[in-house]
Amino acid sequence: MFEDDGYVIFRDVIDPALIKEVNDHVEWLQARHPEVRPEQLGHIYLRDDPFWVRLVSDNRLLDIAEQFVGPDLALFASHYISKPPYSGQPVLWHQDAAFWPLDPMEVVTLWLAVDHSTPENGCVRVIPGSHRSGVAGMRENTTVESVLGQEIAVEVDESAAVDMILAPGDVEVHHPNIVHGSNANTSPRRRCGLTIRYIPTSTRITDPETPYPSAFHLRGEPGVNSYQPRPAYDAARHFAFADSDRWT
Repeated sequence: MFEDDGYVIFRDVIDPALIKEVNDHVEWLQARHPEVRPEQLGHIYLRDDPFWVRLVSDNRLLDIAEQFVGPDLALFASHYISKPPYSGQPVLWHQDAAFWPLDPMEVVTLWLAVDHSTPENGCVRVIPGSHRSGVAGMRENTTVESVLGQEIAVEVDESAAVDMILAPGDVEVHHPNIVHGSNANTSPRRRCGLTIRYIPTSTRITDPETPYPSAFHLRGEPGVNSYQPRPAYDAARHFAFADSDRWT
């Protein structure tokens, strides 16, 4: 299915207790960064966040990523997109590969649902099979306030879109070339998800900032990149979580 459609869904990957911690982590981040829209809690905050590193290192997630990019795994980036009720911004149609400094473009995205994700609150929508058509250019779109501020520079047949309807703990996996996006959240319910971008350690991060802010070696051989050190937990500075004693 992934080869043909460019996406696949795994159900009930993360247990409710950890999802509760993830939800609390999102609220903690928002309180810590009140000047940042909740759709923009991105990878620049990750390097000194033990819980975030603990979450993306979870073996249940790594086991899924390994199916797509192999046993030697690193994190490239991760990003909470938390759309508040009534005012959550859309993500216009795009392809992830149009943005990323990766060579080669061997990477897989795991989208972890923190909330129920439905058409009403702005779930992810994908165009099945669009990953087979190459990577199109991007253009600015200032007619609507959106998460990216850009959109794909080709016509998208929205009648072909499939809604990624997910429950908390579900994971949607997609190809870097698939055309996808999401509508605004005009409902009374928040829609939060965590994107996690895993690369094989043979993929080079070509951004000049070395090491990349969210580059962490997670499994297998370290490969071609330099990585951030795993942050040690400090109760005075960090979000408290269940197994924080392992991160001191």
